[in-house]
Amino acid sequence: MLLVADYLAFSTRAFLGIGRGAIGIERLRVHATFVQMVNVGVNSFPTVGMACFFMGLVLAMQGADQLQQLGALDKVADLVSFSMLREIGPLITAVVIIGRSGSAITAEIGTMKVNQEIEALEVMAIDPFRFLVVPRLLAMLVMCPCLTMLGIALGLVGGWILGVYSLHLNPYFYVTNTLAAVDLKDLYSGLFKGLVFGGLIATISCYYGMRVEGGAEGVGKNTNRAVVVALLSVLAMDAVLTAFFFFAI
Repeated sequence: MLLVADYLAFSTRAFLGIGRGAIGIERLRVHATFVQMVNVGVNSFPTVGMACFFMGLVLAMQGADQLQQLGALDKVADLVSFSMLREIGPLITAVVIIGRSGSAITAEIGTMKVNQEIEALEVMAIDPFRFLVVPRLLAMLVMCPCLTMLGIALGLVGGWILGVYSLHLNPYFYVTNTLAAVDLKDLYSGLFKGLVFGGLIATISCYYGMRVEGGAEGVGKNTNRAVVVALLSVLAMDAVLTAFFFFAI
């Protein structure tokens, strides 16, 4: 319980740092934020894109096997589009970012903590939160929804390729079914999940990085903890958000 309270205080301080920068109380490190956006977003796109593309293929294959028995093969487009927008796209994107960028953030900040670089910042009267945490959190909040959108698009392309070239569905018919099966609410829910997942991943990764103790061994342990906690937190939050969109909207 104490750990949860400490994490919530840490996250609140990080988000307040973004808020103070937005209204001009503090200066945001714009260049550092763009560097982190490249690390988190641009460099992660090939992995996210491939993962979502293959998930689109798998969804189409698995769905076709069952739907064909019901004589509803044309509903493959509905299954792929709805699943990618609401669940698979945001979730796969978050999992890839945790493994690729979240672990790197924890290891990087943890190494700085072990090498006493964070203490050096404090000695120079530089706030480690503004210098290290805020740029990474802001970059994650911007890039996670963007990666989610791109991942969803590539997942839909994967389903379309399998539907057209393997299941021999009419290309125009497939696209029409895809557009009819979903609406803007499905897209917004997926992008909102991406935003929430990005905040969780960034704060958890930075939190465990700033709490590293015990040298290189401590960096490894906290990086592992950050990945596990971030994965579980994303899955739990996905269930909460899905229930919210299902029952409340």
